Amino acid sequence: MTNKPATIKEIAKKLGVSTSTVSRGLHDHPSIGLTTRMRIKKVAEELNYTPNQTAIFLQKGKTFTIGVILPELSEAFFSAAISGIEDTANKKNYHVLMAQSHDNAEKEKHLVEKMKSHRVDGLIVSVSKETSSFDHFTNLRKHNIPVVFFDRIPSLDNVHYVACNMETGTIEAVTYLLKKGHRAIAMINGPSTLLASNERKEGYIKAHTKNRLKYDPSLIASCNLTEEGTIKAMDELLANKRKPTAIVAFNDYVSLYAIRYARRLNLTINKDIEFVSYANLPLINFMDHVPTASVEQHPYLQGQKATDILLDLLNNPDNAQQAFYKVIIESQLIENNKTIGSI
Repeated sequence: MTNKPATIKEIAKKLGVSTSTVSRGLHDHPSIGLTTRMRIKKVAEELNYTPNQTAIFLQKGKTFTIGVILPELSEAFFSAAISGIEDTANKKNYHVLMAQSHDNAEKEKHLVEKMKSHRVDGLIVSVSKETSSFDHFTNLRKHNIPVVFFDRIPSLDNVHYVACNMETGTIEAVTYLLKKGHRAIAMINGPSTLLASNERKEGYIKAHTKNRLKYDPSLIASCNLTEEGTIKAMDELLANKRKPTAIVAFNDYVSLYAIRYARRLNLTINKDIEFVSYANLPLINFMDHVPTASVEQHPYLQGQKATDILLDLLNNPDNAQQAFYKVIIESQLIENNKTIGSI
């Protein structure tokens, strides 16, 4: 039978001192002499004493655990963000509890409740593409659980968030294609529930206005970010009277779905049709046919800054009652691993 872990009471009994003396000695309290501290630690080691983390958490009112809810852990973008979150949290001795919503709103709500029951100190979230109501996040304020959003931000005013500037990134992407001679530039956008989709659309419109070109709403098609949804959007755009010669796609995955479908239609990539996308994921370096350029969204930095904000809120609770953090990271358009422009 496995022996139970030694307790502070057992150490105190063996040394003939009080439990409070043992506790202070283990934590190097100055009120306990050096010799006594050394004796306490020696006996603790002999008895294989391990601190009761639950008791420590209860005493401090924290679990030193932050929850992270993402759409898909398998996506390279979110994997990079997780690295930024973990690296930053670990430096401050916080643990990270991760979960994925699989882009399902109900699953996301369930995960928020699970995180709450696991007593996480705070949450970092990138919302699912299906989420249209955010009550499950705002209700956490009643439980003093701060939430910091990144990348996929809810359309709410009073939230803490970190995001990449998708509007200016889109202006740069469209302008890049215009300089290459394209005039019928289409866009495969994401779901309207995502704030980033609206930012992309605004950037698309402003890029045309800036270059004194008429905005044609029929050249924007939305999709649900799946391959099937991308194909449907492609069919809609290619049937347009102004057949596009270039397409700005919501992200690299949507771009690759679209490129694969275009090739099935015997279209020559970068001749009959050219693509620019977002995220600049490593996977595009291993594909034969890739978007000409991609808007870098700095996922590691987003994760890093979101964690910095959350830890600040946890360690300085008064900050949560002040102005909300709204951090915007500027984007970069990348072509063939070269920086084209910085916005």
